[in-house]
Amino acid sequence: MEAHQLALSLPATPAAASKARHQAVDAIAGWDAGLGTEVVHTAELLVSELVTNAVQYAGTGSVSLAVCLDEAVLRIEVCDTSPVLPQPTLPDADSEGGRGLFLVAALADRYHAEPTVTGKRCWAEIDLTSKPSQEVACFSPLQRS
Repeated sequence: MEAHQLALSLPATPAAASKARHQAVDAIAGWDAGLGTEVVHTAELLVSELVTNAVQYAGTGSVSLAVCLDEAVLRIEVCDTSPVLPQPTLPDADSEGGRGLFLVAALADRYHAEPTVTGKRCWAEIDLTSKPSQEVACFSPLQRS
């Protein structure tokens, strides 16, 4: 499989996640690599969560996004200028935020955060060789079997 890459630098503003999400989806779709819609949607959510988290902690700095498709792995990397590594915590039931890293952990096959010279890098990978998960039927509480 041919290697494909996208690299963006974004100002750390609330609009960064939306812009990153749209550009990443457009790039991935344009690569014509035969990725299914489930992979594209998963990548979209990972980009959104990682960029949103970076914007929250980057202050006035910038945020960079890199998406790379190489062999059988789709890798999403987000770098920001904060040296503080993310720490997953359980949010209160009434909290509006605090669930991003749990979503990343649930969606990605691998993820990690590591310090860099200028801040940190958070990344997530989707393994394209893994077998698709079984579909789970969702039932309304009003439905009966």
